[in-house]
Amino acid sequence: MKIKYLFILLSFISISCEQQNPTIKSSVEDLRVLPEINPERYNVAFLIMDGTFNTEFTAPFDIFQHTKFREGIKAMNTFTVANTLKPITTFEGVRILPDFDYTKDELPNIDILVVPSAEHSMKKDLKDTTMLNFIKKIDKSALYMTSHCDGAFLLAKSGILDAVASTTFPSDVENYKKMFPNLNIKDSVLFVHDGKYITSAGGAKSFEAALYLCEILYGKDIAASLAKGLVIDWNLEQVPHLTVQ
Repeated sequence: MKIKYLFILLSFISISCEQQNPTIKSSVEDLRVLPEINPERYNVAFLIMDGTFNTEFTAPFDIFQHTKFREGIKAMNTFTVANTLKPITTFEGVRILPDFDYTKDELPNIDILVVPSAEHSMKKDLKDTTMLNFIKKIDKSALYMTSHCDGAFLLAKSGILDAVASTTFPSDVENYKKMFPNLNIKDSVLFVHDGKYITSAGGAKSFEAALYLCEILYGKDIAASLAKGLVIDWNLEQVPHLTVQ
């Protein structure tokens, strides 16, 4: 009898605990919180995938997101797009929940696409026709298409850099030239701006390429203010870059 009563007591405790701490079985969709999209701002999408390198993603994201705190300008909505809504794991191990799944969702109109580097930017990502077609689709209407580090390989593979000058991560320039021998590839510069395309060497210099775009859109004073807010020494004249007129 004692064993029977003990079993009943344990069952009651178990049920009580479950009621107080119910197991959460929510899907990613249940947890989804869409970003604020202000129609008066530029829409800036960050294309992310497993293996994305932190800096090439977070550096321009920081710069562009801070435009919201400057008055008198057309600031930027910043959001991420991926081929899934499940967590993306960066090369360094940070997990990110994408805002939109570009294979399924109806996306906001994208004014600026940012393509950071990823672990497989020079390998299997170049065979991802769905992603490459997405890049080509956005290119048709975007005001600017930007890449950092080896993100340039994805833009090049999609064909949108065929008629412009571009660059990539310094130690990958030779591979870039071998893979795309017909492109106008520049080295010894931190970023190249040709038409609506801005390609950068990446790494910490992703900050500078992003500040450059802000200087184009908002002028020197706003760019300097954004740089100061992130404790960055910013002087475009001292940054090795190429602007093709």
